[in-house]
Amino acid sequence: MLFRGDITESLRTNRPFIEDILNGMYDWVRVIDRDHNVIYMNRAMSEGLGVHHLGKKCYEVLGRSEPCLNCTSRKSVFDGESQEKEEYIGDRSFSVMSSPLRNSAGEVIAAVEVLRETTQLKKLYHEMQDQNHKLKSEVEMARKLQTSLLPDPPDDPRLDFSMVYMPCESLGGDFVDIFYIDDSRLGVYIADVSGHGAQASLLTVFLRSTINKKLLSPAKALEELYYEFNQSKLDREMYISIFYSIIDLDAKTMLYSNAGLNVIPAVYGRHRFELLRLPGIPISNWLEKPEYKDGTINLSSGDRFFMYTDGILEIRNEANEQFGEDRLLEILLKISSTPEQILRDIKESAFKFAGARSLEKLQDDVTMALLELK
Repeated sequence: MLFRGDITESLRTNRPFIEDILNGMYDWVRVIDRDHNVIYMNRAMSEGLGVHHLGKKCYEVLGRSEPCLNCTSRKSVFDGESQEKEEYIGDRSFSVMSSPLRNSAGEVIAAVEVLRETTQLKKLYHEMQDQNHKLKSEVEMARKLQTSLLPDPPDDPRLDFSMVYMPCESLGGDFVDIFYIDDSRLGVYIADVSGHGAQASLLTVFLRSTINKKLLSPAKALEELYYEFNQSKLDREMYISIFYSIIDLDAKTMLYSNAGLNVIPAVYGRHRFELLRLPGIPISNWLEKPEYKDGTINLSSGDRFFMYTDGILEIRNEANEQFGEDRLLEILLKISSTPEQILRDIKESAFKFAGARSLEKLQDDVTMALLELK
């Protein structure tokens, strides 16, 4: 703290008060006249350079033989405007703010330059960039891994299968899988895990690698998955919502069970539309003993089984209206279209509805699957 006595003593000893302030600054300060001569330099700059350099040209101080291309005196400082630039002195970088210095008549007589060192900040910035590039590379590798785990449509004359998978981030929290249990039975599930990004993608990998694809009861498979999840001791905020079904392609029957998926899959055809409602807690560590039940439904040739997550419903337009179930069903019930065409129409309709918000404004992953029995 500076007291009045200190100020008086400073003035009494003929050391200008303003110079005391400048010499107390960590930043470098110098004053340059119209002819590029250094007419003042504070202590920090003198000590930093090892010599006063008073009377020398400002560019000579930097080891150059002519004015810098971005010289502030060539710009508008002497016209009364401040300028900012970046400067390098040896292996050190500085942010330079140049301001006009006026006399009592208001005339600009010199330029005051304040140089703040940014060497360490630049080093940290480049380290952060390198780390960011590394992280992006790892995320891209994880994205490719996650995408590679998605199933290819079965090449089977007994069915037609199509899916849409669009994560709202590089790594998604939705997942869908279809696989053969034996020659007749086909397992199909859709899942929506908590969160997005890397954490969510790890849960989808856990799901795919852990779910028992040999059990013939979806409820038992979900119960086993629940206990396996609890063995991992994950946070209570993490969970997996999944609807799992087993379709007997020869007998044309389907068993299904639900673990907390908040939208309802449907089986429909020309003369039927049935929602597959079943309660069930998400795969989590919320309870010691979950209860899952198997539902059953008979199928016929031409029937379609539609699964989806809530991301498609929650797409919003500029008026903040949701795409919603009605618009979805209007397209879904076009029996004459193929499953692939129907899903494409739903996606295109949703993004047309969203307008400018479109893909880059997705708030949640969009995942749908449609299976038709032949």
